[in-house]
Amino acid sequence: QVQLVESGGGLVQPGGSLRLSCVVSGRISRNYVMAWFRQAPGKERALVANISWSSSTYYVASVKGRFTISRDNAKNTVYLQMNNLIPEDTAVYYCAARRAGVPGKYDYWGQGTQVTVSS
Repeated sequence: QVQLVESGGGLVQPGGSLRLSCVVSGRISRNYVMAWFRQAPGKERALVANISWSSSTYYVASVKGRFTISRDNAKNTVYLQMNNLIPEDTAVYYCAARRAGVPGKYDYWGQGTQVTVSS
């Protein structure tokens, strides 16, 4: 049984930083890609970034250069370091996992953590 648990969200002023963590409670195959999604009020859930087991990464254009996704395989944890936050980053952030080579089909999801960027 695999569970993903996010933490680290909160209220931050524009220009501030947060680091989200996602702990994988069960063993997951090395061919799984880990990802962060976000869902802003009134909008669809959208991919933010993902990372392979070997640390190849992808970022959506709106966060590239500000966010960094990373993973510590020994700790079964994936992180999203968010810097230079702007109000448009306000959303519920979700950790997710999919099999490598199967884009769009995410097998596991976390419960979400709220990020609010406001002055």
